[in-house]
Amino acid sequence: MQRILLAEDDNDMRRFLVKALENAGYHVASCENGLAAYDRLREEPFELLLTDIVMPEMDGIELARRATELDPDIKVMFITGFAAVALNPDSDAPKEAKILSKPFHLRDLVSEVQKILVAA
Repeated sequence: MQRILLAEDDNDMRRFLVKALENAGYHVASCENGLAAYDRLREEPFELLLTDIVMPEMDGIELARRATELDPDIKVMFITGFAAVALNPDSDAPKEAKILSKPFHLRDLVSEVQKILVAA
């Protein structure tokens, strides 16, 4: 079963995303901020990091950069209400990271996650 680490500081959003992804057959671990997610990544492997960009403690771009240092094969998907921030070419975000802009439909999220993980 493919494993996804979700970092999202909005409790309701995090709960919805976990439920949608688990219903689609994924094993999901969730964290409420980037620092907690980074600690989790150091403990166990995941196929996909699904992260909000704007979070306290450590933002999603820094988290993604550190995640790919730990595991160069990990896939990254950003979820954000600030797509322009993520798309900034000067950011340290992994170049092949996918960006899903809020608001999005849960069906679209699951579909994008499946595409990324099939390509893995």
